[in-house]
Amino acid sequence: MITGATGFIGTAVLSELARIRGEEPEYAALRLRVAGRRDLPEGGPADEWVRADLSDPRSLRGSCEGADVLVHLASLIGSDEQQCAAVNVEGTAALMDQARRAGVGRIVHLSTSAVYGSGPHRGIPVDGVPPAPVSATSRTRLAGEGLALAAGALVLRPGLVTGPGDRWFVPGLGRLLEATGALWGGGRALLSMVAVGDLARLIARLAFGHGPDGGTIWHASHPEPVRTAALVRALAGRGIVPPVEGDLSEAECLQRLAASGSAMSERQFWLLAQDHWYDSTGIWEAADCPPGPGPLARLDEAADWYRELMALL
Repeated sequence: MITGATGFIGTAVLSELARIRGEEPEYAALRLRVAGRRDLPEGGPADEWVRADLSDPRSLRGSCEGADVLVHLASLIGSDEQQCAAVNVEGTAALMDQARRAGVGRIVHLSTSAVYGSGPHRGIPVDGVPPAPVSATSRTRLAGEGLALAAGALVLRPGLVTGPGDRWFVPGLGRLLEATGALWGGGRALLSMVAVGDLARLIARLAFGHGPDGGTIWHASHPEPVRTAALVRALAGRGIVPPVEGDLSEAECLQRLAASGSAMSERQFWLLAQDHWYDSTGIWEAADCPPGPGPLARLDEAADWYRELMALL
C-alpha cells in the first residue's frame, strides 16, 4: 500500500517496486495498491487504485486491508498551518490507525531533515540537535513522525532530493544565483543530498523488510555531503544554470537578493549557504543497500528535465 505515488519521490518508488517485481523472481507475486486523490495513468504499474484523501480521514477506511506493507510518502507542502496539519498530522494519524487495524507488519514513513530547522548542522546523527522546524510544513511533518513512530514505522529523514520531477531544489538554487549573480561565501557549505532514484532504491529495500526494525528514525541522504560550489559547477557544466564567476560574502548576497525582488526568501538562501549535513551512513549499511555514486554523478540522468524546466522559469 503506497501513498503519494504520483508525487516526485513516490513516482520513483512506485517505478522501483515495479522494476523489482519484474526482475526478481522472489517478488513476482507482489501486488501494488496505490491510494490517492487523482487517478493513475492507464497502463501504470499499480495493480489497484483506491480513492483516498489524507485530509478526509473517512476516505481512508479499509485502505490498508490485506496489505503487508505500508509506504507512506504523501505530505502537504505549504504555508497554511491548518491545511498542513489536516494532511500531515490528522491524515497520518488516521492512516496509521488503519494500518494497525489491518495488521500491517511493516511501515515506512517519509519525513524530512527540514525538521531540524536552521543550520549550521555539520555531520550530526539523528537528533544530534533538537528538532526546531521553522515552517508549517516541517512543523506538521515532525508531528506526523511521532504518530508514525507510535505505530511502529521506520521513519526516514532525507535532505535535498534531486532528479526528474524536482521542481523546488535545483530551480530554487537557480533563482538564487540569478538574484545574486555570485556564489556566496565561496560555496563552502556542505549539503546532505540524495538522487531520487537512489532514495527510491533504499525505500523499496526497507519496505521489503531489509534493514532496521520499525519505531526508529534514520537520516536518508547520500552518505557523502556535497559542497555548494561543486553543485553549482556540476549544474553549470550541464547547461542547467549559467556559470557563476563572482564570489561575494553572504551579507552581500543577501543585499542583492533583497534588491532583486526575487520570491526566494532569506531562509531559503541560508539553507544553501550554511552547512546542512546529516550523517546518513547508518541506514545504507543497515539495509545492505549501496548508496550509488552520489547526486552529482546522477545529474546526467536528470539534465534534460532540469534544462527544460529552467527554460520555463
